[in-house]
Amino acid sequence: MASLPTDEAIATRRAVRAFLPTPVSRETVESLLAAASRAPSGSNIQPWKVRAVAGEVRDRLCRAVLAALDADGAEAHQREWNYYPVRWREPYLGRRRKVGFDLYGLMGIARGDVEAMADQRRRNYEFFGAPVGLVFTLDEDLEIGSWLDLGIFIGTFVVAARGMGLDTCPQAAFADFHAVLRRELGIPQNEIVICGMALGHADPDAPENRLVTDRAPPSQFATFEGFPPA
Repeated sequence: MASLPTDEAIATRRAVRAFLPTPVSRETVESLLAAASRAPSGSNIQPWKVRAVAGEVRDRLCRAVLAALDADGAEAHQREWNYYPVRWREPYLGRRRKVGFDLYGLMGIARGDVEAMADQRRRNYEFFGAPVGLVFTLDEDLEIGSWLDLGIFIGTFVVAARGMGLDTCPQAAFADFHAVLRRELGIPQNEIVICGMALGHADPDAPENRLVTDRAPPSQFATFEGFPPA
């Protein structure tokens, strides 16, 4: 599998929402996890925990989550922590709306088409067709520093995967179904389910994979002091 230069891997990393069924070997997943494990963590405590699933285990997990969704409805399943702000404000609200409108526009989903949006959300729980799914957890007694460490670990993983020619989609949506994941994967109660992730080869023909999200330039989020004049 050809590798990409680091800058290209970072620049072409994206959240892919349609994958080919092309298998990804256990050896590849282990290699990516080993690479990501070089991510920094406070005092090197390495707090991350990962369950990687493929084949029938992956399929069984997807069926169980979708069955719970159909039986109970999405409102009955809520994650144990807040991902988004309780009160939205700009510029974050505008950015969120834009990526949603752009994605649905590429897929031909009209604004207000609740049924089509729900169908798209369901695809989360099939890992968007990816052959490998990952579930990330943390021990519940760890503090916010370990959440930061896990974020760096996940960021390192997705860039490493892209460097190997693979694609990913981090999926906080799986945290809503933490009870199902606990049952199916044997995750103990003292671990918090943080997110899932799809891993595989992007489907080049899927319109949703043409989405390229905007990024604010450094001038909008950083200040520079003490540097010599250019």
